[in-house]
Amino acid sequence: MGFGRLERTQGDPPLSDINVTPLVDVMLVLVVIFIITAPLLASSIRLDLPRAEGTQPGDAPRFVTVVLDRGGQVFLNDKPVTAAELADQLTATAKQNPETEMQLRADQTVPYGRVVEVMGVAHKAGLSRIGFVAEPAK
Repeated sequence: MGFGRLERTQGDPPLSDINVTPLVDVMLVLVVIFIITAPLLASSIRLDLPRAEGTQPGDAPRFVTVVLDRGGQVFLNDKPVTAAELADQLTATAKQNPETEMQLRADQTVPYGRVVEVMGVAHKAGLSRIGFVAEPAK
């Protein structure tokens, strides 16, 4: 009996290259998704509207400024007013354009009750949009 070696056949060496096919598949799917969703992101319909003399563009929402200073004095658009004048002018403004916004500026030392009174006058006059103006934090 002889002692010999069995011959081994060399198998395929391990692959160290990346498999590109799944990568290409994923990229193509992403391209298709972007092609489909891109028109949805910029959906503006272009129209050639007819012209008429009686039409006017809508009024942009206006705003009035009400200021409460440290002493409790009320200013409407930088003019001092009494409580009755404030109510009358806010009512007239609300009748002209009910979408008018009231921008309320109050000194931080003004009591909260006084601010609420001015808000109540504005709400009673018909102004429902009230914005509070503050300084940005440092």
